[in-house]
Amino acid sequence: MYYFIGIKGSGMASLARIMYDLGYEVKGSDITKYIFTEDELRMRNIEILEFDKDNIKDGYTVIIGNSFDKSHIEVKEALSNPNCICYWYHEFLGKLMEQHVTIAIAGTHGKTTTTGMAYHLFKEIAKTSVLIGDGTGIGVKDAKYFIAESCEYKDHFLNYYPKYAIINNIELDHVDYFPTIESYINSFQKFANQVKECVIAWGDDPYLPKLAIETRVIFFGLKNKNDVIAKNVLESQTGMCFDVYIHKELFGHFNLPFYGKHMLQNALAVITLGYLENISASVIQERLATFEGVKRRYTIKTYEDCVFVDDYAHHPTAIKAVIEATRIRYPYKKIIAIFKPDRYSRIQQFAKQFAESLNDADAVYLCHFPKNATKEEGIDIDITEIGQYISRAIIINEDEEAAIQLSKYDNAVYLFMSSKDIYLLEEKLIKVKKKYEKNM
Repeated sequence: MYYFIGIKGSGMASLARIMYDLGYEVKGSDITKYIFTEDELRMRNIEILEFDKDNIKDGYTVIIGNSFDKSHIEVKEALSNPNCICYWYHEFLGKLMEQHVTIAIAGTHGKTTTTGMAYHLFKEIAKTSVLIGDGTGIGVKDAKYFIAESCEYKDHFLNYYPKYAIINNIELDHVDYFPTIESYINSFQKFANQVKECVIAWGDDPYLPKLAIETRVIFFGLKNKNDVIAKNVLESQTGMCFDVYIHKELFGHFNLPFYGKHMLQNALAVITLGYLENISASVIQERLATFEGVKRRYTIKTYEDCVFVDDYAHHPTAIKAVIEATRIRYPYKKIIAIFKPDRYSRIQQFAKQFAESLNDADAVYLCHFPKNATKEEGIDIDITEIGQYISRAIIINEDEEAAIQLSKYDNAVYLFMSSKDIYLLEEKLIKVKKKYEKNM
């Protein structure tokens, strides 16, 4: 029995699904509050219990979510039981990776989408298992490839030794763990040097080309110095097209339904990966053209003349990219940005940058921190930390009143951005919109 403590966590839910697909018995525990990752677990009849030390039984292999420490009642019970085998999430994932041709997707931004995109390509080429940070996990028996989103937080990715690694970018994040940009860069350098065959890195990044990497590196980007270059890039309401040159020779022309420079970057990384595994440009084009995205990354709903987008953006750079892509895709609609913070340390560190990114929208609404957000020592702020830099921003609660307030816009794109459960407010807004139309 594989028992997952914190089974609703995005990575934990993915890993639980993989183990279930591979034929193992799986169950786990978590809070009772609904989290979208539980849907697929329940579809598989994977039992989800409330936390209780009596859930831990002799003979269990216990996987501990990275959000928990040794003081948690179930963690404490499992670690003290000599008849249980215990792993932290990142330890177990690293162990699982050893059995395949592993492709690790890393970088500050774009990991989840790039992982999903790479899986969409490779699953038609050979048997492929995947772990995506949106709660998606697919385990295939006798898989050749294992593609895994690989997070740098608390150096978790230093448990992984993949054949290939994509590193999309480096920009300081997780400031509750990494005190300086130098410490952050150093972790990526260590990770890169654990890659067995080749690192695929964004060559236009200010930091990646300067890393001392002993493993083979292929740089991709827009500048001529790179090994893989996207040229003749054209963006429109229908997507983007571009030519890819590899080592100065034309590899292929791509016409893809993606929006924004960040999606070009993700696609170029996956094209490079496909090239290394001898996949033709025509096959890559065919597969990527049908990629529809991953959960909570620009997930679209529509009603009447309004578009509702749920996106995981929780860093200033990601927010800026989402708004820019929206301007391209919906040039004639107002953009309403609704942002909910996650970590106090991230907001304190980047408050001004958050305001600058959000200011690109036509209207800005700020939600409060979640009640369960951890206040790191020495930090005492609230959402006004951002609000002070953008006076037109309106602070709202995630309730019916807020949904009514938001419903006043017509012909708009509502961008709900957060790593937390802001999608619940999106659902309230859509209900209000439908109720208003019905009563007219």
